[in-house]
Order: sequence, then structure tokens, then C-alpha cells
Amino acid sequence: MKVLDFQDLPPADDELVLSFKGTHDPRTALDHELEPLLEALETRAAGWRPEVVEGKRYRKYSRAAVLKCLEEERDERATSIGLYRTKAPAMGGMLRIGPETELNVYLLLKPLSFFAAEESCRDVVDVFRAWTAYYPVTYGHATAGAEFELSGAPAYGRTQETWLRDGFDKVYDVCWLNIFGPKLVEAVGRQRVLSTPAHRVEELPHGAVLIVTWPIVAEFASDEARQAQARAFAHLRPDLDYETILRTLRERSAKLVPVEPRFHPDLAPLLSRIVDSVPLSERQTKIAELNAYRPPEPEEWLPADAAPLSDVPDREAALDRIGYVAEHLVALLHKKVPDIFKETPGSLTDIDFTFWRETWPSTFEREKIDRLVPPIGSYLGEVLVRNLGGEWVPRKKLEESQVRVGNRAWLPFVRAWRYMRTNQSLLDHSLTQFYREAERHRD
Repeated sequence: MKVLDFQDLPPADDELVLSFKGTHDPRTALDHELEPLLEALETRAAGWRPEVVEGKRYRKYSRAAVLKCLEEERDERATSIGLYRTKAPAMGGMLRIGPETELNVYLLLKPLSFFAAEESCRDVVDVFRAWTAYYPVTYGHATAGAEFELSGAPAYGRTQETWLRDGFDKVYDVCWLNIFGPKLVEAVGRQRVLSTPAHRVEELPHGAVLIVTWPIVAEFASDEARQAQARAFAHLRPDLDYETILRTLRERSAKLVPVEPRFHPDLAPLLSRIVDSVPLSERQTKIAELNAYRPPEPEEWLPADAAPLSDVPDREAALDRIGYVAEHLVALLHKKVPDIFKETPGSLTDIDFTFWRETWPSTFEREKIDRLVPPIGSYLGEVLVRNLGGEWVPRKKLEESQVRVGNRAWLPFVRAWRYMRTNQSLLDHSLTQFYREAERHRD
């Protein structure tokens, strides 16, 4: 059964993050105890109810399937199962039971634009209200994914040990939707919490309080929504200054203002992949950074009439050797880079991105990285031959071999050596740019 993966959607789309931390009664039969939770998702989550549940395998969503998956994943401390959808909005979710009485629900829904109408946002509120009507709650929230990242949630600047120990012991931030459990409400002051200036404030069962700062979550970064958020936060934390809070929130919004990509044309395919791989909250900053980036011009070439001639006694054997060495790179990366078999310019960009994303030069020992230079150089040369009509000029010393394209002799092994020095050199001396430079000189 295929679920809709977030990677199937545009990477620039934001998502909605929902988190509910409550408790359940472990003495009650699980099917009965989960009924209110599942009922809310089935009847109130209009357009975004789960369609697939995952335990040992994917199953079409049903209550029986949920119970079956929980049984499969049963653990001494805690049991977790996955919740997904087959169509937009995509869902990446988790239902976790335990240890002891804990009941946690964590859902990601993408795109955030699905929640651009007040009606769909009310559905989110209704789901939370239904859950808190039955389950005593510690803390709950719903917010945009980028906002979640920018706020520093869930640690909010604390060490992992501290936030795991203290949890939500005070109001560290105010999300679009907030559910404060009774302990947090009493710590802040019940009357103060209930008098919060917000779009919606409601006292809930078990002593919890619901606060919604703005009608529509997709508008979270607008200045009006930021002002409402700042008013609520300053009210709940009188030790903080409203203007300071608002300035911080506006700075978050500024980081999300779209920046038009103006990448170096040779590197645009690679830099676009890099941008898509960074967290949404950092994406516009990364675009601006890469817009200003200009790699050094490739120097790994000689005039064709000045390059050393071939010195091998058997040209065909030498070419077979180069092909054999190139196959080492194919064998190493074919699972990560399926298109590596095609030996195309796009394959080079895939290789560039894989090495950059996984920080190979700084992750592996230098001896292992240096052993990659001959396979990378051989593969790069083979791509020049296959796609640009280049011709190998093999040498007894493999690293001296060239590929002649037009009136230049290109030095793929020299390029490969410079390429694998550092993580930054993967960009400064990319295979993608080297190919494009050779392409311009093939005539």
C-alpha cells in the first residue's frame, strides 16, 4: 500500500504540526480507551483523517487495524504506530501509548495551505477539544512547521536533559493553538490564562485551557497574526516585554519572506537541490546565501596541443582499465544514486548532492576519501566522453589521463582530487560545474 510521502509534494510547502500529550487509563480495555481519540479523527478531521495505519506493515485505516498494529508493536515501555494518508494533505503521524499512563499523538500535515480557511482550522480545534474532553492533558499545540523550527520548540533553548525533565513547566512560547494542562494553568494563574487576549479562550475539562491566537493558522506569519500572538504571549508572561516579543516574531516572519533564486547558472541544478534539503525555516536565508555564491572557474585543463600524449602500449586495455575503475563508484553509490548507471550530467549533480548532503570529506577517514579519487575521476571522464564526444588520452599513470573535448584537454582526476578535500570543495570544485565548462568548449 503506497502512502503519500512528503517528498512527493513541493519542498517549499509548509506543514501543520499537531501535538497532544495526555494520559489514559491503562486499566480500561484499549479498544474502549482509544474510542474517543479515533472517533474525533474519523468524524471531525474533515479532509485529513488518517487512511493508512502502520505496525509491522501498512494497513488500510480502521479501528481494528489500529488495534492490530498496536498489538504487533507492543513493547514493555511504550508502543508506537504510524498514521498516514494516500492523498493530499499528506500525513506523517504517530500514536504512542506509554510508558505507564502516557498517551501522545503527533501529526504532520502538508501542505499548510490546506488550512487556509477558517472552517478547516475550526476542525483542528474541534479535534483537540474532543480529545481533551476525555483525556487529561499535559500540553497540546498546533502550529506551522516553519514556526515550530524558528521558535526552538520543543526545547526552547534548554538542553535535552533539562526539557525532558521539566517539560512544559512554564510558557516558553505561544503557538497558533495551545492547550495548557492544569499544572501549567495553575503555575501561570487560572484567571490570567482565562483572560488572555486571543481569538478564542475556552476552559476545558480536567482543568485545561484552550487558547487560539488567530482564526487561520496559515496566516501565522502575517503582521496582524504576529501582533495577536505577541499580545497573548506578553499577557501570559508579564515578565516579558510586548515590543521585544513582537520584534522577535517579526524577525521570524522576515526569515520566511520568499527570496528569488539567482544561482550561478552552472550550479543551479545542484544549488536548488541543496536549498530543498534544508529546513523550511532556513530556506530563504540559504537561497540568499547561495545567490551570492560564485565558485572559482575550473582550472583543471590544458590546451590540447600542449597536453602530454598517450604513453600506453595498449590503448584498448587502458580504456578498459578506466571503465573498470569508474565502475567502483557505480558499485558504491548505485543505491543512493540510481541514475548513476546512465552517465549523464544529471548523474554528476546527483553525485555532488549525495556527497554534500552526507558530508563525505569530513565524515570518512582521509585514506578512504583519497581512494575514491580514481573512481570519481574515471567516472567524470566517462561522462565527458559519452555526452560531449570527448576522447580519452590514457596515460600509464592513471591520474595523468585526460579527456579531449574541443581544443582543450580536461583533467578529471585533478578535478576529483580537489573536489574531495573538504565539504566546501564539493561546491567549489563540483563535477556539475566542471562538465558545464567542458560543454562550452566542445566546439
